[in-house]
Amino acid sequence: MNRVVYGVFVLLICPITFGQDVSEEQLARLLKRFPAADTNKDGTLTKAEALAYRNRLQGAARQNRQRGVPTKFAVDPGWKKDRFPEHAVCYRSAEEILDLYTKRGRGRVTSYEKPSDGSLRIVGTGHSFMAPGFQSFPRIAEAAGMNQPPLMTHTGGGITGSARYKWEQENGIFQFDKQPTPKLLAAISNGEWDAMMWGPYYNDQPEYYSCWIDFCLKYNPDMKFYLSDAWPQLGQLKSVPDSEQELTDELFAKLEQEKRDASAILIAELNKKYDNRVFVLPTSKAMVLAVKSWRAGRLPGIDGIHKVVGGKTNSLWRDKLGHLGPKLAPLEGYVFYATMYGTSPEKIENPLRGIERELDNEFRRIAWQAVIQDPLSGVKDMNKNGLGDHLEAQVRTGAKEQ
Repeated sequence: MNRVVYGVFVLLICPITFGQDVSEEQLARLLKRFPAADTNKDGTLTKAEALAYRNRLQGAARQNRQRGVPTKFAVDPGWKKDRFPEHAVCYRSAEEILDLYTKRGRGRVTSYEKPSDGSLRIVGTGHSFMAPGFQSFPRIAEAAGMNQPPLMTHTGGGITGSARYKWEQENGIFQFDKQPTPKLLAAISNGEWDAMMWGPYYNDQPEYYSCWIDFCLKYNPDMKFYLSDAWPQLGQLKSVPDSEQELTDELFAKLEQEKRDASAILIAELNKKYDNRVFVLPTSKAMVLAVKSWRAGRLPGIDGIHKVVGGKTNSLWRDKLGHLGPKLAPLEGYVFYATMYGTSPEKIENPLRGIERELDNEFRRIAWQAVIQDPLSGVKDMNKNGLGDHLEAQVRTGAKEQ
């Protein structure tokens, strides 16, 4: 359960909770924000339905606090069929999708002209593991002197940010039957985009991504796609180690390989179908390299490996689930930048705001090494000049044509 969603709903429903009168207008606003609260799907939200929905959210939030994010869950059997339900938004025209989105009071759809400096127009889904990168990536592109358009994302906490969940929510199918929120579908079908990003989730299947890819390529046939492989988590172990001495380089290499194997199989399946246009964002490799850098004393201001094990606030990881420590956001952003722009962050001349320069420099180095060491990133740097070989090939081809 996304705690933010629950908190917002509770705030909006406060007049009902405390026995005060609530207007039809307030209930209508609640319905727009939380269509699933309309349990009988008659298009009208009653006080009783609002309270019942609040209670369901509260119960789910309590269970998730006790259990952590769900790793095993039921998936609608409709995912294994050849076609989604006919009312799925993806089957409508671009004009119909735009009209549906704007009529629901979600605001206008943003689109951007193609930047002249090669900046990418990006859409994406994701959960809290993607948040540090989504937040820092635009600032990194700005430091690099790029005119980076804002990212268009549809995110959520835990499972609610997964590619599968967001497809169901956007289309109004399965658990969101006939209650669509086509934020990205409206943007993709009515604008020009260069790339899409996703955060991974447990038990991901190729079809959870191919639906997005098919829809994107229908309207933007040159798009490329990027899937983060996250990073090692304590949940991969049978028990939490007693000390950070047990968090050896060999252990992290093993955990990282498990993550990489899962993402490699998924990406390989997708690339068979989509002509090698799906790439990994190797954040897992970056975090393993960060552990080695910390042991070597090259991460000033980072006091430990894992707060749950060592107790230090400024650690690489901050909780049992595996969220990054308070100073780690730029590292994920640099991995995004290095992969998608094929250029080493070390070539960025300007400092990044809000981070010590020495730590920032090491994050830039780690990110580039992680990207060029993973073949699934699509980036090679054989001459070690900090520029992806594919970009140099493009420059040479352009020079010959001139």
